[in-house]
Amino acid sequence: MLKAVLRAVISATIVAGLGVIPTGGSAQAGTLSGSGVHHELIGTWSVDRLNNILEKEFPEFACIEETYSPAQNGVHLYRVTYPSVIPEQRNRPTVASGLVAVPDQAKGVLPVVSYQHGTVFGKHEVPSFPEESPETMAMIAQFAGQGYVVIGADYFGMGLSEEPEGYLVKASHQQATMDMLAASDRVLADLGIERGALFLAGWSQGGFVTFAPLESLEEAGIPVTAAATAAAPVDLGAALRGALFFPRKIDADWVGAIFILSAFAYENYYGVPGLARSIIRDEYYELARRVYERQPFDPEAVPTSLKDLVTPGRNTRPSRAWRDHVLGARRILQGPQHPLRGEGNPAHPGARGVVDRVGDGRRHGDGDRFPDA
Repeated sequence: MLKAVLRAVISATIVAGLGVIPTGGSAQAGTLSGSGVHHELIGTWSVDRLNNILEKEFPEFACIEETYSPAQNGVHLYRVTYPSVIPEQRNRPTVASGLVAVPDQAKGVLPVVSYQHGTVFGKHEVPSFPEESPETMAMIAQFAGQGYVVIGADYFGMGLSEEPEGYLVKASHQQATMDMLAASDRVLADLGIERGALFLAGWSQGGFVTFAPLESLEEAGIPVTAAATAAAPVDLGAALRGALFFPRKIDADWVGAIFILSAFAYENYYGVPGLARSIIRDEYYELARRVYERQPFDPEAVPTSLKDLVTPGRNTRPSRAWRDHVLGARRILQGPQHPLRGEGNPAHPGARGVVDRVGDGRRHGDGDRFPDA
């Protein structure tokens, strides 16, 4: 499954129009006056380090063998904090964090890849702490090492954010990613760089999140050269209903985490007291709360069967609110889409990775199968 994910997100993005970009420039760090955006240089990865990630570190982590394009330049890594608001809470102000990875010696106009990370259980397993995020390391090595700027939002509640996690909360994901894009523009301008072609990519939760800024950018008329997602629960309602009411033996045993994290996130962000308790069985409620709050817990104690974890048929206001918000997380996209269908996703069998090649004239549903997905 992971090999198909990487092909859908990394290889398909290359097909959509990425090539090697020449570099030349310098790195700085500081607070950008009047913007509330702060960027801090947290490291510089050499060409050798980037190639080691591609040839050794990431393959060992992912348990796959794949050939990647060797890095052509080193990369400066900037941890960014930026002001944002929480739409579900009347635009309450907050501060979020993310990463901007810039090719060393870069100046001028550069393409930007906005990468949205997947579900993680460590608060720092996110882009702004790249050493703790193998998927971010891979994106930096493959794309920033080829002359692209790579940016990534941590999302609300992750990284340096002091909020509870906003897991699969649509408007907050849109806000965090769009404000991260704006913050990265300010950082790049301070470094003498201008954003050129914009690409979006993400897998799993990050695939769901990728469609958030894509929808907003389309509505604003801001061009996106291409977007690639894989293993994404784009229709969250269909994905969760399928896992709950039509379970399969090949379903991943961690699907319950989606219910746990979304139930508590929706309770916090939409202000529905008791929502998580209305979804999760009483005997697992405290365990689930610890999972959501990133407190120590025994992974073996989390039930692998959704029938054991989720309460059956409670028709209460909180449970109805959860259902309504899940169904409300759907996207409306304008650009043509080219679905690439795989059959090896253990969480949602038959899930699709979507490559959105803007202007390529393909119809939605003109899909190809990955032969080894």
